[in-house]
Amino acid sequence: MTSAPAKLHGRAFYESIGSPKYVVAPMVDQSEFAWRLLTRSFLPPELRSSILAYTPMFHAKLFSDNPKYRSNHFEPLKPPITMAHPPDAEHLKTLSEDDKYLDGNPKTDRPLFVQFCANDPDVFLKSGQMVAPYCDAVDLNLGCPQGIAKRGNYGAFLQEDWDTIYNLINNLHKNLDVPVTAKFRIQETREKTLEYAKMILSAGASIITVHGRQRHQKGHETGLADWAMIRYLREQLPKDTVMFANGNILQYGDVDKCLEATGADAVMSAEGNLYDPSIFAQGPPAGEEGREYWRGRDGKGGYRADAVLRRYLDIIHKYVLNQEPPQREELFLPSDAQPDEPAVSSTTLKRSAEDSAPGQAPTKKQKREAAKEKKKKNGAKPEKCTNANLTAMQPHCFHILRSLVSSHHDVRDALARCRAGDIDAYENVLKLTQMAVKEGLLAYEKDPAQFETPSVTDDEGADPELSSTAAVRRCKRPFWVCQPYVRPLPKEALEKGSLQLSKKDKARLAAEQAEKEKAGVSGDGHVGVVMTTKVKNATNGSETENGPAANEHISTNGGAASVDIGNSTHTADGTEERTEIPKEGMVSG
Repeated sequence: MTSAPAKLHGRAFYESIGSPKYVVAPMVDQSEFAWRLLTRSFLPPELRSSILAYTPMFHAKLFSDNPKYRSNHFEPLKPPITMAHPPDAEHLKTLSEDDKYLDGNPKTDRPLFVQFCANDPDVFLKSGQMVAPYCDAVDLNLGCPQGIAKRGNYGAFLQEDWDTIYNLINNLHKNLDVPVTAKFRIQETREKTLEYAKMILSAGASIITVHGRQRHQKGHETGLADWAMIRYLREQLPKDTVMFANGNILQYGDVDKCLEATGADAVMSAEGNLYDPSIFAQGPPAGEEGREYWRGRDGKGGYRADAVLRRYLDIIHKYVLNQEPPQREELFLPSDAQPDEPAVSSTTLKRSAEDSAPGQAPTKKQKREAAKEKKKKNGAKPEKCTNANLTAMQPHCFHILRSLVSSHHDVRDALARCRAGDIDAYENVLKLTQMAVKEGLLAYEKDPAQFETPSVTDDEGADPELSSTAAVRRCKRPFWVCQPYVRPLPKEALEKGSLQLSKKDKARLAAEQAEKEKAGVSGDGHVGVVMTTKVKNATNGSETENGPAANEHISTNGGAASVDIGNSTHTADGTEERTEIPKEGMVSG
């Protein structure tokens, strides 16, 4: 009798799955099968396994107890075959290759890690055992910072409960047939983060993914991920530790920068992947763009939104709906245009799709509306679509088309009306998108300058933590190209009113202002008494007396006269006050 192969751990396990360098992050309701397949599709077939992908975060309790939740979110076997509950080795022996379906299919969806949020070791193990036959590893989410995670006591809100975290990981390490991994956020200090990582590894985690942001960094406070912290962990942990870095990945070129800066084994992308699923694929050489890729005269380029949307819908047709995609015309190129061809706007196309002339056959949309009216009259309630691959379509399309819908409201409105499972409605969005891209390409041929972004000046690109301008200009592409979204800095968000200070922060600032006034600074910013101080020049180490050196700057920011040197501020009373600027700006993954 052949014994089961021994479970690999750590670097041996990582090498057994091909040592992938690119990782699609676990994203709630967003990293489902169709999206993972789309991301891999931009690489040649022989390289697609170099992308490791995570499932969306599943709730361990719901997954183990609710069959409908399982069938909606994880489909490794063709219906009506279901996962054995509890897992049954004999049941697995009866399955053939033809029985394998979407999630974890060796032909299309490996390597794959399944992620859960959990706070009960036994429930976590139960769910892990159910998915183990269909994945390469099971991951514990320790990074979710949302309010729902706080209420449910999971994700990043477990990070103070080290005993529970240890037991969760250790239980799977000892009792699961596949390795267990963990994804977590950094903590307030290097030392605490290092001890946290050591504890997770000691519990039995084969791979750790370090998200270089703290728990409070979300929304407008998301900020820049701290690559230096990840580098510190890399240098302090054992050399054979397998570590993934997560954060600040906006474009393909950021991957190598992150690997070099952090020393990580692989790079994970979340939001960057959502806005541009081709983020792990290098663009084609100049002159070989074809119809899917666009490159401007300034050398900047990317995959066209209509091409990406078409790929995505084709995957939905073929794999999720089990039907052949419709026959499509080739994507438009300016060289295809005829001189006397009448211009047709996307708005015109929208009208023609909505209104047919008298005597003509009704359009698909009119048929859908008629069917809805008929159901209303009969009192029948339309069945709600719950398939994760179909419910994720609308947010995915809004991400892909974000730059396009800001100027083409007909596309935006058509997409907003789409309902889960209504593939005809999404096909209509594709038609409108293709017309919008066509208009853009023709306009570019007439006047390229109106679509090109000026280069970043030295002042604008000096410090990415102080201004998002450089990142915006670096990433900006014409509206018909998939491109990352660059979030504003907290300072910029405050100025726009998008970010409001909490009562705690307001009280802290008021207390600091009171201390500054005690130091001789009036409310209008004038200094009553300026003390003579000795400060060390940050560049050459020399001391300066009676005022600032030539390369220093005196400010009266908020009524406090100060001398800025590096990251320190010397106040008027001669004491050193270190100012911590929130690391805010680019957000992805």
